[in-house]
This record gives sequence, C-alpha cells and structure tokens, in this order.
Amino acid sequence: MLRPATLSDLPILLRIENASFEGDRLTRRQLRYLLTKANAATLVDEADGVIRGYVMLLFHTSTSLARLYSYAVAPPFRGQGIGTALVDAAEQLALQQECVTLRLEVRQDNAASLALFKKRGYRYLEVTPDYYEDHMDALRFEKYLAPHLKPELARVPYYQQTLDFTCGPASLLMAMKALQAGMVMDRKLELRIWRESTTVFMTSGHGGCGPYGLALSAYHRGFDVTVYVNDEGALFINSVRSPEKRIVMQLVQEDFLDELSTLPVKVVHGALNVDDMQRQFEAGGIPVVLISSYRIYQEKFPHWVVVTGFDAQYIYVHDPYVDTSVGKTVTDCINLPILKKDFQRMARYGKSGQKAVLILRRRS
Repeated sequence: MLRPATLSDLPILLRIENASFEGDRLTRRQLRYLLTKANAATLVDEADGVIRGYVMLLFHTSTSLARLYSYAVAPPFRGQGIGTALVDAAEQLALQQECVTLRLEVRQDNAASLALFKKRGYRYLEVTPDYYEDHMDALRFEKYLAPHLKPELARVPYYQQTLDFTCGPASLLMAMKALQAGMVMDRKLELRIWRESTTVFMTSGHGGCGPYGLALSAYHRGFDVTVYVNDEGALFINSVRSPEKRIVMQLVQEDFLDELSTLPVKVVHGALNVDDMQRQFEAGGIPVVLISSYRIYQEKFPHWVVVTGFDAQYIYVHDPYVDTSVGKTVTDCINLPILKKDFQRMARYGKSGQKAVLILRRRS
C-alpha cells in the first residue's frame, strides 16, 4: 500500500536512508524539514505494517515543475518492483499537483536506477561533474508528464547568476548566447553588464538592473533590441524611501534614455502580454522579462528571467537564481514550465504593476 508519509515515519525513513546510501544521506533534521515545512511530498510503500521504501518530491512554487528528490527501497525488499511502483506513484502525484515536468539526478554508477528511469521514459539532459560527496558525476533526466503538449523550446544555454543582484545580467547573457553561439558567458562579463546596467540604488544592498541599461548593454554587443515598458516614469523608484536616492535613480534612467534616443533601439510604452511574447519568440526573438520574485520566492524584489519556449498552456523560462538554501539545484531552474495565466500575473513588479520586457534579436 502506498500512502503519504507522516512525521511518525521519520525513524524508519532514516534507517532506510542510511541502509541505502553510503554518502549524501539525508539527515534526521533534513528529513524532518522535508516532512513538515518544505514544499515537498513523501510517499511510503507499506505492507503488513512494514515500510519497505519511500519516494520524495520537491515542488517549485508557482511553476509546474516537480523534482524527484530522493527514493529508496530497504535492502530486504529490493527486486520486487517496489521502486517502479514508487516512481509511478510519484508521477501521478506530480500530475495531481498540476506539474507537467518531472526531473531528477542519478549517480553515474547507479546502474539499477539508471535502468529504471530509462525504462520509464526519462530523457537524458546532461552530466553534472563532481556532484556528489565522493566526487561522482550526476546524470540529469527529465520526463514530460503531459507529452501531448510538446513544447517548442529554443536552444538557450543556462547561466547561474553568481551574486544576489545580477539576475538581469545573467538573463541577458543567456539570451545573447542563444543568438550568438560563440559568445562566452563568464563572471567577468556578468559583472561588466551589471556595472553598465545598474540603477545604482535598490531597497537595500547593491543596485539592480533596469531594462534601459540592459538594452544598451545588448545593443553595444551587437544585438537588436526592443524595449517594452508600461510606465514612462522611473522604474523601481517606489522601492526606495530616500529622496536623494530617488533623485539619483531618476537621473540614471534619464541618462540611459538619452543614449537610447541616439541609437536604433525601439522603446515602446505599453505592456507586452504572453501571447505577444510568443509571437515575438516564434519570429526569432528571445524575451528577457521582469517578474516579481514574490510568487516564486515569497520575497518582494524585482527579478529577471529569460523565456525559452512555449506550448499550448505553458511558458518556459530559465531562472538564473538557484536557491540552494531550500535544496534547489540547476535542475530546478532550467526550462521552468509556468502556466501562461500565472506568468501574466507574475510579470509585473511593485504596487504600481511595473512591466518590462526586452526582445533580443540577431543584428540585422
């Protein structure tokens, strides 16, 4: 019988964990957190009062992506199809949570798990070197749980932002790399674009990047850019209380706009909805979109993502921020499926609902 795990199952789950893995084991504290506080779900296989195995899923808030975080079968019960049943149940649970994509990582030397997931139709994505404690590589796999959707995805390489305030430069790097394969994405360029694009002040800490500075950075690197903003005023200014800082942000934006006015960069004052983005994408453009991080991270700060594809119901994005504090990996941030209607609400920032989208294209 399969059932949801409860906190009372913690001791046996810990014993199964320790009996199944020599390293990278979940600790009692981690298991307790995953059972009680995390955006996760755990199922156990139980027969005659004995728990024989478990499977654990992580969900990505406000997206339709799930990650098969861990599964294990107690040694006396292996070879009886319990692992397959647990994976099948995990897929059904993910679908019940409106997730259309399930991803996971497997040790490169775990032949049994590799055979199981390949047989279940999981598609190999990439190898991640030195992933485990003993330096063993991980193989990443993915399965579309709603294959009829067949997303049209662009080849957008992934780049993880290296600082809390460089989501804009990281997203721009990914868009430029998709259009110009020979471009090198590295931290030096990430920081250079941040210096070029920053609005100088934000609510706290280092300044974030606005659409005008990012557009200039892309144009000067050989890309055609169109900027869509719904607000002609200074962006992000309501996030700052200090009058002096507001003046500085206003002047920086005016300077960006003065330079843009001398260049063939089109600035459109109006919102670009998801359907418009899809048309631009299908015509060869790569959208870089400002969103509010609150729906994903429950923190109110402006955040940039790059669009990688569409299907009938979902928009797909690369999120440059990997929240390792809650167990996220790059696997959780690549080609994130988000319902179009949810993304429409997400693609705005602040009480005034500021919207900004850059469309990058190869220089004509």
